[in-house]
Amino acid sequence: MTTSHQPQDRYKAVWLIFFVLGLGTLLPWNFFMTATLYFTNRLDLSQNISSVTDRSSEDTEASPAPTVSLPERSSLSAIFNNVMTLCAMLPLLLFTCLNSFLHQRIPQSVRVLGSLVAILLVFLITAVLVKVEMSALSFFIITMIKIVLINSFGAILQASLFGLAGVLPANYTAPIMSGQGLAGFFTSVAMICAIASGSELSESAFGYFITACAVVVLAIVCYLALPRLEFYRYYLQLNLEGPSEQETKLDLIREEPRGGREESGVPAPSSPPISKNHSIKAILKSISVLALSVCFIFTVTIGLFPAVTAEVKSSIAGASAWNSYFIPVACFLNFNVFDWLGRSLTAVCMWPDKDSCWLPVLVVARIVFIPLLLLCNVKKHYYLPAIFKHDAWFIIFMAAFAFSNGYLASLCMCFGPKKVKPAEAETAGNIMSFFLCLGLALGAVLSFLLRALV
Repeated sequence: MTTSHQPQDRYKAVWLIFFVLGLGTLLPWNFFMTATLYFTNRLDLSQNISSVTDRSSEDTEASPAPTVSLPERSSLSAIFNNVMTLCAMLPLLLFTCLNSFLHQRIPQSVRVLGSLVAILLVFLITAVLVKVEMSALSFFIITMIKIVLINSFGAILQASLFGLAGVLPANYTAPIMSGQGLAGFFTSVAMICAIASGSELSESAFGYFITACAVVVLAIVCYLALPRLEFYRYYLQLNLEGPSEQETKLDLIREEPRGGREESGVPAPSSPPISKNHSIKAILKSISVLALSVCFIFTVTIGLFPAVTAEVKSSIAGASAWNSYFIPVACFLNFNVFDWLGRSLTAVCMWPDKDSCWLPVLVVARIVFIPLLLLCNVKKHYYLPAIFKHDAWFIIFMAAFAFSNGYLASLCMCFGPKKVKPAEAETAGNIMSFFLCLGLALGAVLSFLLRALV
């Protein structure tokens, strides 16, 4: 009786909202990373201007300042990527972990809306600063502070969304993963368009930041519409009250409010905390295989992409235009398209099952991509030969590498919250998000080793 009366997701509205929210979690940061050349170029330019000023002001003293300014100028841009990785990964891990423990104390709407608004403000400031001149050191410090803020609030947002999707049916984690995959696709297309148009770095960066702001605003609007949908309200209340009260709450949702009698049927406010006071250790034990699997998936992926894959050069381009487009197309666009396809496939196909031994086997099998990609035509080979030199090998390997990443990671994230009781699903989703971020961090560390092995 209950199953037949369950509300339907009309027009797939909830699915689409989670898709947009997934897009909003990753697109801003992807655009920020795509603008790396703008940041490093501006650091060089700002320092160059300041060194010229110093030279003219000290001209009467015949000081040898120009000789000293060059290494200072290059040092800021040279360490930019390393410091950016550190400022991104540490807050990502820390705040994802904190969210796993504190999500029951801070309302979901505060975490999600607060994070989205904070990210929007940071990107508005970033867009404005494109037009503001400042010294290299000031620009560097402000940029790193923004990176810390984006990843801190982004970690809270992502973990909260995965926890929220955990209380819905299993296939509602898939749109978040798919939206994140599409964010990578949009970023790759934007990068290729910037190369094709020959626009200035500052103009391209400004376009990236404004687009990110528009996507965040769209995500805020979608999230505000979510509580109005009956399908979402039904599963949210089901999670709060427990399976035993499903039928009672279903009647409350379906019927029009009739005053005090309806309100008396709602459980006491003290019941949700009691049902939610579960041991994180017990939940972790239930989802340990899936959590370690998603961690391993992203460790392998980030260990190779883009640290190794972006260093592969075309063997057939010569002096043609393909030489300029090879990495943006064969590496980034290729990866993001097939990663998105893999993530999206879980909306219609979820094999193997969450209890199948094939899932961890397939996850571990992805380790084969490490030798395959290391043996491609990577620049400056020192220890390993370039066996797969032709561009076609690299494109095929990257497509399979990306598809397996998207599909298997999405499966793990969908299945994780379904391995526990409904009341524990949100906590499980948060823990799965932490292990995803842990995989990103471990992959960043592994990338230095793999690049050195080539």
